[in-house]
Amino acid sequence: MKRSVLRVADRGWGTYRTLTAALRAADDGSLIHVQPGEYQESVVLDRDVTVVAEKGPGTVRVVARRGPAVTVNGGAPVLRELTIAAGADRGPAVLLTAGAPELERCQVYGGRVEVVRDAAPVLRSCTVEEAFGSGAHVTGTATVVIEDCVIRSVAGHGMTLADEARAQVRRTTLQRVTGSGLVLVGQAQAVFDDCAVGHVGEVALRVHPPARALLRGCRLHDSEGQGVLVADVPGGAADAHPGTGTRHVPADEARGAGEDPAAAGHGESRVRLEKCEIFRTGAEGVLVADTAGLLLRECTVRETGGAGVVATGTSWVECERSRLVDLPGTGLAAMDGARLEVRGGTVARTGANGVHAAGRCTVRLSDCEITTTSYTALHFTGNADAAVRDCTVRDSAQHAVRVEEGADLLAEDVVVERARMNGFDVKDGDAVLRRCVIGETTVGIRLDTGHRPLLEDCEVSRSADSGIEVAAGTRAVVTGGRVASSASAGVFLDEGSEAWIEDLSIDDTRGSGLVIWSGARPRVRSVTVAGTGKNGVYAGDRAQGLLEDCSMSATGYPAVHVGAGATPVFRRCLVHDTGEDVSLDDTADARFEQCRSRDVGATTLPAPADGGTADGGTAVAASAPGGPAAGNRTGPDRDAPVGAEQLPGLLAELEQLVGLERVKQEVASMTKLMQMVKRRQEAGLQPPPLSRHLLFAGNPGTGKTTVARLYGRLLAALGLLTSGHLVEADRSSLVGEYVGHTAPKTSAVFRRAMGGVLFIDEAYALVPAGQGGDFGHEAIATLMKLMEDHRDDVVVIAAGYPEDMERLMASNPGLASRFTRTLTFEDYTSADLVRIVEYQASRHDYWLDPDAAAALLEHFDSVARTDHFGNGRAARQTFQRMTEQHAVRVADLDGPTDEDLTVLLPTDVPEAAAR
Repeated sequence: MKRSVLRVADRGWGTYRTLTAALRAADDGSLIHVQPGEYQESVVLDRDVTVVAEKGPGTVRVVARRGPAVTVNGGAPVLRELTIAAGADRGPAVLLTAGAPELERCQVYGGRVEVVRDAAPVLRSCTVEEAFGSGAHVTGTATVVIEDCVIRSVAGHGMTLADEARAQVRRTTLQRVTGSGLVLVGQAQAVFDDCAVGHVGEVALRVHPPARALLRGCRLHDSEGQGVLVADVPGGAADAHPGTGTRHVPADEARGAGEDPAAAGHGESRVRLEKCEIFRTGAEGVLVADTAGLLLRECTVRETGGAGVVATGTSWVECERSRLVDLPGTGLAAMDGARLEVRGGTVARTGANGVHAAGRCTVRLSDCEITTTSYTALHFTGNADAAVRDCTVRDSAQHAVRVEEGADLLAEDVVVERARMNGFDVKDGDAVLRRCVIGETTVGIRLDTGHRPLLEDCEVSRSADSGIEVAAGTRAVVTGGRVASSASAGVFLDEGSEAWIEDLSIDDTRGSGLVIWSGARPRVRSVTVAGTGKNGVYAGDRAQGLLEDCSMSATGYPAVHVGAGATPVFRRCLVHDTGEDVSLDDTADARFEQCRSRDVGATTLPAPADGGTADGGTAVAASAPGGPAAGNRTGPDRDAPVGAEQLPGLLAELEQLVGLERVKQEVASMTKLMQMVKRRQEAGLQPPPLSRHLLFAGNPGTGKTTVARLYGRLLAALGLLTSGHLVEADRSSLVGEYVGHTAPKTSAVFRRAMGGVLFIDEAYALVPAGQGGDFGHEAIATLMKLMEDHRDDVVVIAAGYPEDMERLMASNPGLASRFTRTLTFEDYTSADLVRIVEYQASRHDYWLDPDAAAALLEHFDSVARTDHFGNGRAARQTFQRMTEQHAVRVADLDGPTDEDLTVLLPTDVPEAAAR
């Protein structure tokens, strides 16, 4: 069917003088040609017509007298090559309320394009400029397609999407706007391809979830605020300084956006930027706050006014193969409870840290390069939980990696090169370093913490000072690895430190290989020291420790030096191919057991009787040259274990515990067995099979923790544990919240127990009934491996209700083989509880009247022994209530005597008081 053609002109025969008149006469499908000129009218379209400027863009101007110049209320009209200007009221120039209109090569001046309700317009090659409020404003359930357009010179935002609006925007430029470039709020969703947003007065891209956006190949630049801001609350988080975000549930559970704004988000709730550039911003390149989520994939962030990417609140930010370069502040920052995951990519040339994490945030870095930072490259502080894998850190002006103030770091396969300060610096935090390679730093690894960090198979070389330094009072575990080419000591153990070092190679150091400073108490096993400028092992004044199965060779000074008053023990050590084996201070009290020298120029190491091999395990003690012979040594028995004199007192303390007769008998029996084990070991005999790990089965308040603490001290007195301290743990301290979190968390707790007892209360909670996939099973598997690897270093006691402990043992076949002995803690009798109250009273300068003791016994007999009964805890609570009742009673007396102030009467017993 031939469509009708209508003409509009301000003069001429056969034409309509206005567009409105032509539209009244037009049928669906009509083509309306408009002659050049200015038409001052408000045009309303509601049918399928095409309106075209006859001589091209800019020749026809439609200027509103009032309200919008063009309104579309339905149909699918096409407007082509028109200039549309708003009226003086600064409202919308184009208002699209319904239908599917198309605007092609149109120019809109002085007012915005507003799309509302369920309109579905398409704008192609259009220009919007000198608008107010917003260049394009889309609300309701409208769906808009914008292609090859320009929005500029707007007094407000460039484009705003609100409510449930949807948008597909391609190859469009937004520039010179006083507000933000792109703003999404409500449930709005949009996809932006190959767009540019620049020279904006606020934020280039601003998204307030649950709104979401996908940007691909876009350029966000020259903004006065952030390049990207994603935050829950409009007007609040936009101006929030990093670190002030509120704590909410992470946003990764909401519905997501994607390639198709309605459905292609694959369940992701995050804003996504792919292959985008963010540069020349006035504030942070990217700020994500509250519970918002963001993914940066193959993006570049550069030349920002602050940090590159900042995550605060409980937000979740992922960066994949992205570059953050040439930044005046920190590259990546995580605060509060945020989660930051970085996979691949580069952080380079920053004015502050490369990565900074503070608060209770979580940071995961893998396959990244962090280089040329003005501050520490990776800085973790304030309880941050960080894991760094397969990353390279180069050219840091301060430390390469710093862990402090309760932060926890797992670093695996990390390469550190050229840090002006330390490679890894751990101060009051915790760290596990595996297979890390550190070169050209001041100190390769420095540990100064109350935790027990672990270094496993790490390599440190070319340090300007020590290779590894364990600070005063610090405990650490070093297993495997190598320290080479240090300008000072290979490993320096400072005053009072307690390090466990195994299978470490130390070579080519200009100082001593291993330095044990005053009061340090290391345990060193299978360490090789070669090619040192000074001593192989230097034990300073009053140094202590045990060195077993070590070898020292090619040392510039004597292989072993022992200072004044030092008492280290060397067992089965070998000195070979060096000028001198041992140098001892006159007051040194070192001990050499089964040690040998071979191919040594000058030897002062006392030789075993057979001239080369150990004499049946007999200790060979050494003194300074010219001192008394080993056989004439005086003083205490050198074979007695450290703290053995404490054993009778500890056994007496055990016996004084109220009740627990069977438990006390079994602990005393185990003590005798372990004494025999110790004596057989000292005689060179094989010990009988023995598992020191225990199950404590009993109800709450039955003394399990008290006995566990005593058990550790007994083992330390026997010399079977180095310290015997107790570390208490439960499910919350062992089991993580997500995949990959449990094993490091369990390992960290286990390390704190090295040399002592790990007491796991309510251990059955590790395997909740009916939850086969729970992370607790991973904690158990990790514990079993650690127990096997450190069978002589830690005793594990698992405690809980008897029936539940049986379920725990049945959950894993390996548990029963490691816990072969169960101690059953019976509930306290009423008489036991009275004795506990009497003990508490004596400690606090009270005593019980005999009648009060009888009333107390009657009270405990009447108390129901339900599952909630607290045993010893109930006795302590009862004593507290008695003192409170006593205070009320005595307060009413005039001039109370000393007896009044100290004697508890039957009326103070809770039941009696109630009567």
